This record gives sequence, C-alpha cells and structure tokens, in this order.
Amino acid sequence: MANKVIIIAEAGVNHNGDINLAKKLIEEAARAGADYVKFQTFKAKNLVSKTALKADYQIKKSKSGDDSQFQMLKNLEMPFEWHFELKDYAEKLGIKFLSTGFDEESIDFLDKLGIDLFKIPSGEITNKPYLIHVASQGKPIILSTGMAGLEEVIAAVDVLVAHGITKQMITVLHCNTEYPTPMKDVNLMAMLHIKSQLGVEVGYSDHTLGIEVPIAAVALGAKVIEKHFTLDKNMDGPDHLASLEPKELKMMLQSIRNVELAISGSGFKEPSESEKRNIIIVRKSLHFKKNFKKGHIIGEGDFITLRPGSGINPMLIDSYLGKTLNQEVEAFSIIENSHFI
Repeated sequence: MANKVIIIAEAGVNHNGDINLAKKLIEEAARAGADYVKFQTFKAKNLVSKTALKADYQIKKSKSGDDSQFQMLKNLEMPFEWHFELKDYAEKLGIKFLSTGFDEESIDFLDKLGIDLFKIPSGEITNKPYLIHVASQGKPIILSTGMAGLEEVIAAVDVLVAHGITKQMITVLHCNTEYPTPMKDVNLMAMLHIKSQLGVEVGYSDHTLGIEVPIAAVALGAKVIEKHFTLDKNMDGPDHLASLEPKELKMMLQSIRNVELAISGSGFKEPSESEKRNIIIVRKSLHFKKNFKKGHIIGEGDFITLRPGSGINPMLIDSYLGKTLNQEVEAFSIIENSHFI
C-alpha cells in the first residue's frame, strides 16, 4: 500500500443490476476523490444454496417477492462482460477499478482483468480453499474480518502466508457486518489489537451510519478505509440503507485527507512554521511597572509582563532582581539589557 490512506468507495451491489447506474456510481466515487471504486463479482450458483435465508437487513431493503438469498444475489450479479467496460470507464475518470471476487471462478476472472490487489470479504475468512486460491494469484490482499474472532483472523493470515503471501502484502480490515452497525458494536480499538498481534498493516471497513468512525480509524492509524456508497439510500436493495450518499462520501474523503495531514507531523512537540510568527504577537515580555530613576535597584514587583514578546522572556525574571539601572526609564517600557549596570 502507498504511504497515504487508501480509500475504497464500495459500490458493491448498489448498481441494482443496471450498468448505467454502475457508471454513475463510478462518476460519484471519482468526483469525491476516492482511490478505488469497488464492486462485487460473483455467480450466485457458486456462492449460496437455493435454500439459504436472507439476513434481516437484506429483508428490510429488498423488493417483495425476492424471498431467497439465492434469488436476491442472482438479481445482483454483475456480468463478467460489464467489468471491461466499467474498468475502462473508471480509468478514464482517474479512479482505479476494483471488485471483490466471492468464488474461485470470479477470482480467476478478476486476475485476468488485471486488478492490482484482491479483497477478501468477511464471509470467506474461514473458507480455506478460497483463501489458498486467492493467495496463489500472488497479489497484495485486503482481508475483511467481520464476524471473526482474533484466532480466526490469525488462522486466515497463516493460510495466506503458507501459500506464498508475505505479511507485507496483507492489510487486515477490522469490520462489523451488521448493516448498519450500532456504534456500541464498532469496537474500533480492536483494529489496533489486530496490528499488535499479527504484525500487519490494518484498516477499517465501515458499516455504521455517518462518517465519524472511518475518520476516527484514520486518526488511530488505519491505512485502508472502505465505505459503502449509493446514489440514494432509499433505493431498493440490501446495502443502500447503510451506504453514504454522494455529498456524504465527498465529506468523508475531505475529512480523512485533513486528518491524514494533521497526523503527518514529526511527532515532536515544537512550534510549526505557520505559528512561529505569532510568538512575538501573543507572548509577553518584561516591562517596567513604574517610572524609575537612574541608580534604582530592581526588586520584586518592579516588572509587569505585557505583549509583545519581543523583549526579555518572563521566565528569566529572577536573573534581573537586584540589578541597578544605569538610566532613567518610563513605566510600561520594555526592558533591555542595556538598561542595567
């Protein structure tokens, strides 16, 4: 991964089976400034049985009549032939195309398509044959960890490493797969636990409502952020409700880039170049409190601290006590070393 935070705008299945809608999603992701726009590549027959049930969040936002998970996913398949057109379209708009492959056939296709990394979804973290197949492609991997305990994350990473992927090629995303995720269930500090225990780069895949948590993740050290987005949260489909609309996506991107700059300093507490000019204006220096004649011996209470800070630092006040004036001075004038014998 690059030094900057990689931001993946997750279009997912929010194209609703319409290639023109998919293109509009690419346009919005590029306009927001995301690094990648990501879709999902799968064949329903390779992913789910015809008797599998939907999750509650899928039922709430799916069209009535789509009673099975199989039929829902069948309706949301993105044909292989779309990928070529969408990838070209994304590249013309200056954004990288990415898609999550959910089965081995899709992984092989995406490899031939020329994507530059593989994203392993949370649901496949315990799918050893799948993990081995992804690892065999030899490309960098982003691994989502929703629903997984640390032991399962370690086991998945071990499989990838055992089949040729180095830890330097892996970024592990903390994730919660409830759509939308309640704030009390985010457990964002687990991202740092993953990093400390596995020695890999980490990031965060977000399904909360709003943009606060991805921004916080960046402040904590996330190197990759993934967030679903849509053109309209009220559209039919399983993921629209927990997705950002275009204005929110752009706001999240801008906020992350600002936070990224804010945490990019040296780490040492020192005045920045932009604030150094304020030192003289805002700080104070020692001034005479009253009119004093030549020969006056300075005692406690003879000085007052006033702006500007261009004179003697008040932290040095003790070194001037007991000194004798070699000239007459006026009240509230700034003190100088030349005033003393």
